[in-house]
Amino acid sequence: MRPMPTALPGQDALLASWRALALTSPGARLEQTDSAVGAVFPAWAPLNNVIVLGEPGTAAVVAAKWRRRYADAGVTTWALWVPGLATTFDASDVVSAIPGMRRDETTLVMTAPIPAGLPSDHGVVSTSLDSALRAGDEPVPRAELGAPGTTEGLATWALVRDGLAVASGWTYRHGTESGIYAVGTVPAWRRQGLGGALMRHLLADGAADGARTATLQSTPMGQHLYESLGFVAVGRYEEWVPE
Repeated sequence: MRPMPTALPGQDALLASWRALALTSPGARLEQTDSAVGAVFPAWAPLNNVIVLGEPGTAAVVAAKWRRRYADAGVTTWALWVPGLATTFDASDVVSAIPGMRRDETTLVMTAPIPAGLPSDHGVVSTSLDSALRAGDEPVPRAELGAPGTTEGLATWALVRDGLAVASGWTYRHGTESGIYAVGTVPAWRRQGLGGALMRHLLADGAADGARTATLQSTPMGQHLYESLGFVAVGRYEEWVPE
């Protein structure tokens, strides 16, 4: 096993965003040990993620410990993230097997300086977290969008076209870095440039708020878009879930 850095680029912003999101979800919290840091969200399954710190050879031990932690919190759906230095989706994994776990998706960690002069989009509005989550999956009438939250550093967004919110995401400013998360477009509205319009707006807003760099995690579907905006891969998280 190759030793890993303590944290991939953007990890501090990611963890700070989880702490901010924990303020919005009942019973949610972050927990950290010498070997891992994880988010416990009893009411929000997709946020139950634990990141291995240090060498990937500790992943099996971390998985066993966090299985118990999540069970104690009443959480049954969670993922273990093993960081790696590979910058492509098809590279070999740093861990070949973890007892009681199966290999799930991979996300590339990507970063970019925020260029000056990016255009804002008048169709992108600040909204509630619940509305943003919903608008990533289904069209939401603009009249049904909730009011923005007040958690410092956290902003949640929806892109509106023809009176419907059809794309969304959230951002978290951590110092001079803007973390960009959960960007998605309703399937029927994809391939119309909406993801790019939303991303440019989020980057422009981050720059106006003092951010100079941006980080995100890309799936294969989003990689081309992010590369077109100047993002480059600097590592990846290899995700495992309980069998």
